[in-house]
Amino acid sequence: MQFAYKAKESSGKVTEGVVEAADQKAAMARLREQKLSVTEIKAAPGVKKAKKGKVDNKDVVMFSRQLSTLVSAGVPIVQGLNILEAQAESPGFKYVVGCLRTDIEAGLSIADAMKKHPQAFTELYVAMIKAGEVGGILDTILERLSGFLESAEALKSKVKSALMYPTVVFSAAGIITIFLIVFVIPIFKDIFGGFGAELPLLTRIIIGISDFLRAKLLYMLPFIGGGVWLFKKWMKTEKGQEKIDEISLKLPIFGILLKKVAIAKFTRTLGTLIKSGVPILQGLETVAKTAGNKVIERAINSSRDSIKEGGRISDPLKKANIFPPMVIQMISVGEETGGLDGMLNKIADFYDQEVDTAVKGLTSMIEPIIIIVLGVVVGTIVIAMFMPMFALGDMVG
Repeated sequence: MQFAYKAKESSGKVTEGVVEAADQKAAMARLREQKLSVTEIKAAPGVKKAKKGKVDNKDVVMFSRQLSTLVSAGVPIVQGLNILEAQAESPGFKYVVGCLRTDIEAGLSIADAMKKHPQAFTELYVAMIKAGEVGGILDTILERLSGFLESAEALKSKVKSALMYPTVVFSAAGIITIFLIVFVIPIFKDIFGGFGAELPLLTRIIIGISDFLRAKLLYMLPFIGGGVWLFKKWMKTEKGQEKIDEISLKLPIFGILLKKVAIAKFTRTLGTLIKSGVPILQGLETVAKTAGNKVIERAINSSRDSIKEGGRISDPLKKANIFPPMVIQMISVGEETGGLDGMLNKIADFYDQEVDTAVKGLTSMIEPIIIIVLGVVVGTIVIAMFMPMFALGDMVG
């Protein structure tokens, strides 16, 4: 943000102007560096104070790519952050970039400054930046981070698009079905009541479900809400997360896709960290924390323990029964040849393509499944309501 100030120069001359900084304290520090004695300072008119807020992953991806370009072009990091802060559209991320610049100007390392903002920069991000600072290859690391984050974001978008369609359709189908049962079936029930004959079994079942929902739905809603709340609370526990993650990897259709996504993420992340100069043990610890699946995390931690004891990465991964034999063999070859980072990135490239294929196959498979399910549900209700009409002549007789 910008601050309007009045100050005295060392010669005694009074000067005034505008300075840009993350907060008033940082603005004062910048003015003192210019040998100015501040007499008055306040937020510039029309400029709102930057505030903390939510940071979108896309902001971080764009920031990494832009900072990488600036550093590669020889622009000093503080000046680069100043440019990016001015360009940032998100108030939350603008605040983060401003804080980074202020902390780095105050003498903090880039990695330590980023570590103060976990809502924007993950442990993986900070670890790679630290390796870049230590190795003097920050521009290279930022370039790798940009590519890695862009790949991760693309992978996430693919999975979301694959899951969004069936979720929306099944939700809409559920709402329509409940509407038919609760509001439409009772109309037919009143009509059938005047027939004076026993209705077909299927019709009686559908009417029974309708009567039950109409009588009990309002009483059931608090229990359903409570059950959902308890389930979500259980999911946040260590045991709950592990059980859900274990089940998700075994699902008939989505389990294969989720497993491929997990393998692609694990290999891409570890390969990028090792190539960036992060020690293997620290890399495995970081990858385990960012795995997003407790089962995968447990397997990675077992690999880390194995290396500590002088073993290999591939042996514990093999025992986990999650990673396919091809992945285990390629990691094993990478360990033996000393080219583990390159092998891991090759595996990640292969599984990125596998995810693409799986998403396309899943989309083409889901459409007929949804049509069949909707046809069975709606068709059953329609048949149940029209069966008495087909037999109307017999019932009247």
